[in-house]
Amino acid sequence: MAARRGVMSEQLKYELAKELGVAHIVDREGWGGVPSRQCGNLVRLAIEKAEQMMAQENNPQQ
Repeated sequence: MAARRGVMSEQLKYELAKELGVAHIVDREGWGGVPSRQCGNLVRLAIEKAEQMMAQENNPQQ
């Protein structure tokens, strides 16, 4: 099986974890210690941020 290549950088994931208040879990236990509900919230937040960035790129301020 081929190795999976991560889409998000570790820095971005950690910034999102800080925003959601789970960075202390990542520090203490690693990503495997983050509850699945919070992982889902991390993904949701990452998608929202990506959509915002795409919208800004498609509608630049004039």
